[in-house]
Amino acid sequence: MTINLSEITSGMELPDSKILVIQEHIHMYAEASRDFNPIHIDPEFAVKTEFGGTVAHGMLILAHLSAYMTSNFGHSWMTGGTLNIRFKAAARPGDIITINGKITSLEPADNFTLVSCDVLCRNQKDEAVITGDAKVRMKH
Repeated sequence: MTINLSEITSGMELPDSKILVIQEHIHMYAEASRDFNPIHIDPEFAVKTEFGGTVAHGMLILAHLSAYMTSNFGHSWMTGGTLNIRFKAAARPGDIITINGKITSLEPADNFTLVSCDVLCRNQKDEAVITGDAKVRMKH
């Protein structure tokens, strides 16, 4: 559900979203992105690495974060949203990733308000997978 500018306040928490990381989606992302690194798609190879198994593409989890921002900010996100993120840990098949955000500031300008938001993707162990901030221009 898209949030209206009039509903946003500094310190406001955005609703959580959860995704389940599954190997089938990792394979589908590999096909779409043409990234067939065996760390993502070959369990026999991946088990011998420092990860001990396959991991999701970081950009796959980031795509879910962008979809989360779209669900909260709609067209404003798609036309005027930016992310500044850091990948902190790998997401693995079976992980449940919780995505959330918190409004940190509202900066009025002539024809829009710049909404800043901290964003976080964390796994079921409460470990950060992606951290960062987002900015979205919302028209008055």
